[in-house]
Amino acid sequence: MPRRHIHVTGAAEAPLRAALRALRTELATPDAFPPAVLAEAELAATSPRLPGRDATDIPFLTIDPPGSTDLDQAMHLARRADGGYRVHYAIADVAAFVAPGSLLDAEAHRRVLTLYFPDGRVPLYPPVLSEGAASLLPGAPRPALLWRIDLDAEGRRVATDVRRALVRSRARLDYAEVQHRIDSGTAEEPLALLRDIGRLREALEAERGGVSLRVPEQEIVERDHTYTLAYRAPLPADGWNAQISLLTGMAAADLMTAAGTGILRTLPTAPDGAVARLRRSAHALGVDWPHHVSYADVVRSADPSDPRQAAFLQDCTTLLRGAGYTVFTDGKVPTPAVHAAVADEYTHCTAPLRRLVDRFAGELCVAAVAGEEPPEWVRSALPGLPDRMAAGSRRANTVERESVDIVEAALLSGRVGEVFDACVIDVKENEPAVGTVHLEDPAVVARIEGGEAALPLGERLRVRLTEAEPGAAKARFAPA
Repeated sequence: MPRRHIHVTGAAEAPLRAALRALRTELATPDAFPPAVLAEAELAATSPRLPGRDATDIPFLTIDPPGSTDLDQAMHLARRADGGYRVHYAIADVAAFVAPGSLLDAEAHRRVLTLYFPDGRVPLYPPVLSEGAASLLPGAPRPALLWRIDLDAEGRRVATDVRRALVRSRARLDYAEVQHRIDSGTAEEPLALLRDIGRLREALEAERGGVSLRVPEQEIVERDHTYTLAYRAPLPADGWNAQISLLTGMAAADLMTAAGTGILRTLPTAPDGAVARLRRSAHALGVDWPHHVSYADVVRSADPSDPRQAAFLQDCTTLLRGAGYTVFTDGKVPTPAVHAAVADEYTHCTAPLRRLVDRFAGELCVAAVAGEEPPEWVRSALPGLPDRMAAGSRRANTVERESVDIVEAALLSGRVGEVFDACVIDVKENEPAVGTVHLEDPAVVARIEGGEAALPLGERLRVRLTEAEPGAAKARFAPA
């Protein structure tokens, strides 16, 4: 999981955008698609491989951030006669457009992931596909991998099916709109059930010891004719929607392990030292964490709308380091094969427009349900996918980390010498005068150094901004 989400609006200044352009160059970020790849994408957009099954009668809807056009998933939720639920989850069928061994395929293997900069994204596939023909935009039929997952009255999965089908979304909603409709009672049943199913799945997540981090999004907001950083707390609807994706990823992992061939998303259990460090961070931020309360329980109770608890949730992402992909074939499922945060076997399969591995996971699941061997192009690519995804993830994490530093430096560049209220949330081991502070306003987490005394971990401190220049010097503070 990325350290911090951040979004830049039109309020951003030219120096910030110039620094972001320089970062793209420094990281050798893929730029425009080669003409031959674009030509291939244009042709594929007009002649995809269409499925034989027609499911356009199901009134799907999508839930994404405002303005999103690369729509991987569409859902329809319904009650079953026995008191349970039926989840129809359509996932964009990228393989209907991208032929194995094609230029498009090779370019996707080079890019691996869609990269998100504060001022825009670098897509995995050309926009004519990722934001057009392959995207589950409302109104037009689209080829998809259609999951049907039946749940009992407690939200437990009782049956799974996935196969190719033609689908059509009826509505494109954003999280705030979904939350408003559900809270106001104006949501029709397929949408209103998102809360019911989402809460049931959250309860089951807690039962098995899993945890979903409700990490706030860092936003640039205009204030008094200038701009600053603030946190946007995720809505409950964000979490309910994420539970549908998690449900599908867990179902996919079960299909793969039963078939004996697959690729899992795995995460080892965090070492005791990492959890102890988080306890210190919680204390520093004033987050109540009694010794008898587990990490999962304290995270579930954290309020992302509270600035101090938001900073704690950001810090919790450090426990997700070490996540990777594990391939298995010929029935040799690895042990352990669990994702520690999910507390179950899990795989990535619901974002094929933005993540390379999901296309292969989807193919494995379709083959497993059909009782067939996976396509050779999938089997031959599996061994190299973990390393390829790891390299792509490192680049994506660097993009996010450096982008946040650039944005923070840009927003503070005219305030060098000013004093801010902050809280010491970390002290470097063996260098007690060096650490990390979380400013109360704006929403900045940065390094502090230059003092002679040991930093008071967990206490408030007045700090002076010593340097901040986008693209040149990260925001740095010293004790005031």
